[in-house]
Amino acid sequence: MTASLRRQPARIVEGGKEGGCRDAFEVICCDCGDHPYLEYSEISLSLQRIRGPYTTMAAALAAYDRHLGLATARRRS
Repeated sequence: MTASLRRQPARIVEGGKEGGCRDAFEVICCDCGDHPYLEYSEISLSLQRIRGPYTTMAAALAAYDRHLGLATARRRS
């Protein structure tokens, strides 16, 4: 798994989501050192900038594309 999108969980307790999800999205990139079982406050500032949160799915997808370099590749083709 390189990167994924998900709804931002309200809380993560002992590696699991608790309290449902917020109305925001996150980009999780394991290749950069992020881990989906870590709370937002437990990751570095550089990973927080990648993760988001993004208020819409469109914004999250655009960030995902930018992070993986897909936006540039699509413009070139």
